[in-house]
Amino acid sequence: MTDGTHIPQEDLALYAMQALSAEESAAVRLHLAECAPCRAEVAEISGDLALVAMSVDQHPLPEGARQRFIDRIGAGSAAAPQPVSAPAAIIPIDTGRRPRVSFVWVPWTLAAALVLVAVGLGVKVRLLNQEIQRQSALAAEQASAASHAQEVLDLLTAPKAQHVLLTAANTHPAPSARAVYLPSRGALILQASNLEPLPENKTYELWVIPANGTAPVPAGLFRPDAQGSASLVLPQLPSGIPAKAFGVTVENAGGSATPTVPIVLSGAAPAAGE
Repeated sequence: MTDGTHIPQEDLALYAMQALSAEESAAVRLHLAECAPCRAEVAEISGDLALVAMSVDQHPLPEGARQRFIDRIGAGSAAAPQPVSAPAAIIPIDTGRRPRVSFVWVPWTLAAALVLVAVGLGVKVRLLNQEIQRQSALAAEQASAASHAQEVLDLLTAPKAQHVLLTAANTHPAPSARAVYLPSRGALILQASNLEPLPENKTYELWVIPANGTAPVPAGLFRPDAQGSASLVLPQLPSGIPAKAFGVTVENAGGSATPTVPIVLSGAAPAAGE
């Protein structure tokens, strides 16, 4: 198996592929324990074989392949003339990188190409996921806007909703407000006009005066624009509070838990149908 100095590269390749017999493998292991260049060669061959294993599909070794491979190596070795009259000269094995057989580089190139393709596909998948997330967020936003619009339409067109006109006396032009209230849902819309401007630290606050005589319920804050117009759309109100009347007061900017007199706008609610 050896030439007197180092194990031939072909035998080292067979050893790395575990294609030697038990006796041959044992002899190689004994040699490798004392020969650093051969150990380095085996390590390099094993690395190339690992690259091939990761780059190509694995298939079982065809029957008889090992023997044919050994016979081919033997035939190549027999063709070379061997000196018999003198012992072989001790030639150190070249520790530089040996040229690799082409079957190693072809799978490695294929593996590199597959890696590039996989990276490209990964980028495309990430971009597609980002676009899907953007479209999903846009669809959710549109659905929320549509739901809000439908809720406003339902309140304005509900047959049993209370439509209330709030007015102020002895003023010209008179401030006024219209409220649409659906007690069963706690839904309310207020539209006011000709309101007096307020200082920066003040705001208007709407109140629901319950029909059962309990304390007024704050229904939201609003400030008029330059034309004196203001609106309050679907404030957060508890459901199931029948209204006796509505009122508007002037409060500090943060609002109040109880109305502050005077009540600048007020209006009685008609009998609720639900």
